[in-house]
Amino acid sequence: MSILQAVNIKKIYKSRLGSNQIEALSNINFSVEAGEFVAIMGESGSGKSTMLNILAALDTPTSGEVFLDGVNFSNIKEKERAAFRRNNLGFVFQDFNLLDTFTLEDNILLPLVLSQTKYDEMQKRLQPIAKSLGIDSLLKKYPYEVSGGQKQRAAVARALITNPKLLLADEPTGALDSKVSVKLLDKFEEINKEGQTILMVTHSVKAASHASRVLFIKDGLVYHQIYKGDSTKEEMYKKINDTLTSLLSGGEDHE
Repeated sequence: MSILQAVNIKKIYKSRLGSNQIEALSNINFSVEAGEFVAIMGESGSGKSTMLNILAALDTPTSGEVFLDGVNFSNIKEKERAAFRRNNLGFVFQDFNLLDTFTLEDNILLPLVLSQTKYDEMQKRLQPIAKSLGIDSLLKKYPYEVSGGQKQRAAVARALITNPKLLLADEPTGALDSKVSVKLLDKFEEINKEGQTILMVTHSVKAASHASRVLFIKDGLVYHQIYKGDSTKEEMYKKINDTLTSLLSGGEDHE
C-alpha cells in the first residue's frame, strides 16, 4: 500500500516582477510503499531539495498533488500545517537542528511538548527510543557536550518520538565522518526493518546503498530508479555509481 504519492508535481519559481521563470520540478510522479526505505539522488540543482520541501509540507507545488496515507496536502489549511507535520512526519537534518539551550532529552521531547502530550506518556516513549539509539546515558547533556554522531542520534530520536508515518532525512550523514555515518545508516536500516517508512535525500552513494530503492532526479524529473532486491550493499553501491555515471553522460532512458 502506498503511504506517499506524488502526482504530476510541478514547481515554478518566478522573479518578483514575473519576467523570469525557473522550473525546479517539471512533472514528478512516484509513490512510496509503507515500510520502504527510499533514497533520492541527483546533482545540485536537480530539484531534490524542492521536492523534499514539498513532501514535508513546507512548500506548495505550482501544480500537482501530494498524498500522505490518503490525505491530500492541498486540503490542509495553512494554520493546520504545522500540527500536520508534527503528527505525521519526522525530520532528520544534516546540521541536526538541535537547540543548544535544551538538553538532549528536552530536544527529543519537544514535538510531544508542542502536541501537549502528558509527561508520563513522553517518558514512556523516550526511554526505549533513547536506549535503542545508544543515547540513554546522554539525555541530560547539552548538544555542545556530545559528538556529532550523538547529536544526530538525538535528532533521529526526536524524529521518531511522534511515531511518524514517514521519516524524512535530508543529507543525514553530511556532517558526519565515515565511521559514524555507517553506524547511523545501519540504525536507519534497523528502524526500517521494524516497519518505519523512510525517505532520504542524499548525495552519498554509500548512504543510498543502504536504501531498498533509489530514485534519481534530473532536470526536475524522476529520471530513473533502481531496486536493491537481493543485492548486497557493495553490489548496490556499484549499481548506483554506474547509474550516476550514465545519468551524467545522458545515457539512461526515463523510467
